[in-house]
Amino acid sequence: MPTDIANRFLRVVEAAAIAAARTAGQGDRNHSDQKAVEAMRKVMEGVPMRGKIVIGEGERDEAPMLFIGEEVGHWQHSQPRVDIAVDPLEGTNLCATGAHGSIAVLAASEEGGLLNAPDCYMKKLIVGPRSKGRVDLDAPVAENLKAIADSLNRDVEDTLVVVLERPRHEELIADIRKAGARIHLLTDGDLSPAISACVTGTAVHAVMGVGGAPEGVIAAAAVRCLGGEIQGRLVEFKQGDRKRAEKMGVGDFDKHHNELTLAPGKKLLFAATGVTDGELMRGVTFFGTGCRTHSLVMGLEKPRRIRFVDTIHVDADVGDPLEIRL
Repeated sequence: MPTDIANRFLRVVEAAAIAAARTAGQGDRNHSDQKAVEAMRKVMEGVPMRGKIVIGEGERDEAPMLFIGEEVGHWQHSQPRVDIAVDPLEGTNLCATGAHGSIAVLAASEEGGLLNAPDCYMKKLIVGPRSKGRVDLDAPVAENLKAIADSLNRDVEDTLVVVLERPRHEELIADIRKAGARIHLLTDGDLSPAISACVTGTAVHAVMGVGGAPEGVIAAAAVRCLGGEIQGRLVEFKQGDRKRAEKMGVGDFDKHHNELTLAPGKKLLFAATGVTDGELMRGVTFFGTGCRTHSLVMGLEKPRRIRFVDTIHVDADVGDPLEIRL
């Protein structure tokens, strides 16, 4: 990949986050998502690459842009092929209500480096580097929680698990509570907690439950960059899921996945910008002459670099004196 492509991708997620943040709290999730998609697509067009969307807003007949298979970037034959997974606004309901935790996200790799996951559900278990290799997707909840707690040198009662608040998770929630661990129930978006689980100091120690498979692939890219672990298996939630997966090239629907099968690329890049405030990144804040964003950019290059980027965007068209307060 071009050496400056990480900075280019940073601008892509910043643009999506700023556009979405302008709609925060207005109560229209579709409008918020549309603005993020349009902004992301516009900036991505100028990135020097031969890009292809492998995870996006849906199939061609469902999404006008950033659909699966769409070619993006400023194409030239000398430029490398890049597979791209995007979620222009992860946590659309969170943004629409002004709640914490919505982000704009992009993951990229060399061609073939990201699983082309079908738009169905996936059972997931995500832990940080210190708990890697200690858990099993098919093990009892209490057993996994004990393993996580032991790896962190703490009691089960001192661990926090993030779970999406859905009827399908009633049994899981009961099992976690019975084991003694604490739970943070989310109304929307499990990608941001997946990142938090891999970073010390966020107070998130695991993510459990069934969520979107495409989000699982994007999470796997971030987890690999952070040295954590994700385990997952596709879930046949509604009729046609298996055929949809087969159509997208997934031969074994019941395969036990991990971060290396979900995001096997050797040149992974991950970029995210906060839309509303979250555990890791602050949301977009606006002031008279522009706005301020907080982003995360990382990859697998050596030496490993995980960058938190605090950016002030100045509106060049504003004639008033620039005033920046830190």
